[in-house]
Amino acid sequence: MLKADLKGKYALVTGSASGIGFGCVTMLASMGAKVALNHLPGDSAGPKQVADLKALGYNVIAAPGNVSVPGEAEAMIEKAITDLGGLDYLVNNAGTSGTQEPIPPSELDEMTEEFWQLLLNTNLIGSFRCAKAAAPALKQRGGAIVNIASIAGVSTQGSSLVYSASKAAIVSMTRSLARGLGPNVRVNAVAPGQVATPWTETWSEDRKQEARDNAVLKRRCTPDDIAEVVTFLCVSAKMVTGQTIITDGGLTL
Repeated sequence: MLKADLKGKYALVTGSASGIGFGCVTMLASMGAKVALNHLPGDSAGPKQVADLKALGYNVIAAPGNVSVPGEAEAMIEKAITDLGGLDYLVNNAGTSGTQEPIPPSELDEMTEEFWQLLLNTNLIGSFRCAKAAAPALKQRGGAIVNIASIAGVSTQGSSLVYSASKAAIVSMTRSLARGLGPNVRVNAVAPGQVATPWTETWSEDRKQEARDNAVLKRRCTPDDIAEVVTFLCVSAKMVTGQTIITDGGLTL
């Protein structure tokens, strides 16, 4: 397990009321960072997670806001930075697949304008909104951004053509942001494989077992597996920028 002393450091993780995002909040906070947990307004899970982490002695605050909404995303970032006292690490985790069951790429009629806008506004443009709004504070402290991509944006077919395209765009945007924000801010991405989260727990056991069987390490990823790589890219890896680290247990080998 990665260990670091993050006392005096400030982090914001978007979409972090559960799953990978919550794993990142917990890991960063456990190392001493003050962390803002972003969640959708009206989502009771967010405040509960904040309260539970505070009860453990972690320095965590709530940062409600929808990154898919122009203006609301930026306002959330600005308030979180003020409440934290600065910003060292931004983890752009908020995202959506828009569907519980995979949509074959041949089903073009399912790729409606509304479906495209939902996924792009959340997965891609939402991440850009947050990065842009956070850039001045991150530059001031020589910070880092980690975007959550997916193996669907690197090599495999994801839950839909649109989802794969949005995550491939995250990989490309990560490289461009690294150029645009360097040398003061490093920007990298993590591309998870299949992760055991509340969202995937509704999948069939056959689907989960197939992921285990096809992975070289013979198990599915956990949120902590992803959080460990995210934390590494935030606090270490001082000469790594513009890269996407595939974290899938060898699923795509």
